[in-house]
Amino acid sequence: MTKRMVIMLAAVGILFGGIFGYKAFVSHMTKKFMASSAMPPVTVSTVRAAKDTWEPKIKAVGSLRAVRGVEVTSEIAGMVRDIRFASGNEVKEGQVLVQLNADSDIAQLRALEAAAELAKTTYERDRKQFEAQAVSRAVLEADFADLKARRALASQQAALVEKKTIRAPFSGKLGICQVNPGQYVNPGDRIVTLQSLDSLYVDFSLPQQELSRIARGQKVAATSDAYPDRTFIGEVSTINPKVETSTRNVRIEARIENKEHKLLPGMFVSVELQAGEPQRYLTLPRTAVVFNPYGETVYVVDDKGRGKDGKPSLTARQTFVTVGPSRGDQIAVISGIREGETVVTSGQLKLKSGSPIIINNRVQPLSNAAPKPEDM
Repeated sequence: MTKRMVIMLAAVGILFGGIFGYKAFVSHMTKKFMASSAMPPVTVSTVRAAKDTWEPKIKAVGSLRAVRGVEVTSEIAGMVRDIRFASGNEVKEGQVLVQLNADSDIAQLRALEAAAELAKTTYERDRKQFEAQAVSRAVLEADFADLKARRALASQQAALVEKKTIRAPFSGKLGICQVNPGQYVNPGDRIVTLQSLDSLYVDFSLPQQELSRIARGQKVAATSDAYPDRTFIGEVSTINPKVETSTRNVRIEARIENKEHKLLPGMFVSVELQAGEPQRYLTLPRTAVVFNPYGETVYVVDDKGRGKDGKPSLTARQTFVTVGPSRGDQIAVISGIREGETVVTSGQLKLKSGSPIIINNRVQPLSNAAPKPEDM
């Protein structure tokens, strides 16, 4: 009986030993397999975090408007006799643009001037008669009143004749002529547009919270896609004293120089205003920051020394950052990383904290503070 018990216990021990041995063998092989199939390194590009100078700016989009611009029209009706300008010409203030037919008006003016001259002669004759007590004061006063009335009629007719000559109200550049010789024009009919282009107004709007950062005389830089390499400088001339209730924006008017007449009224321009003293921030390419619902993060490169193969062992460490303003392809980092740390700029989609990496900086993401269309 005892012998049987010993044999049974030995058999059970051998069975359990086999089971535990098998499990240990399977665990060992599993660990060996997992070690041999470790996550391969991810190839990324990197940049060293460095500080750069940032000038606080306010950006907006505005529309250009002439400081002096009108549609030249006729004050009175008449037939166009002569056009004395060419479309697109520069003209001076007072230069004749169009002459309307004024023959009958001039003839009537001559008649009225003759009548006024006759009234003057009559008045002078009766004044001498009055001094000789040959006529009464009433006759002399009637003569004087008649003289003034006839002179007034002559002046009125002279003004009418003058209106038949249409002149440039100020110096500027003409547009396309809208009339032809022999055409009959009515009061208010457009003849040509006239714009003074030496300086222009740019109208734009800013949110009310920006009011504390703008003031009259503040420098303005305007750019247009028509001349991407040019910057036009001016200054804020007027801040509207009322905020628009529908948008809570305030309208701003700036005056910019346009001596070469490159810009034209009606064009859209991008506007930048200097808004404070320059600041220095840690600056990274925008692609370095991963934007998440729970916050912004970057991947910092940690150097783990050298691996078993003698090559550098690098890993990526995810860290939260606080970002500041952005400009072009760059973004400012307020906190979360230190100057001089190496930060991943591309390849983050395959990373998690602790992932091994290989750095390849032959191709870098764009990092221009003021990119141009050709850089895109």
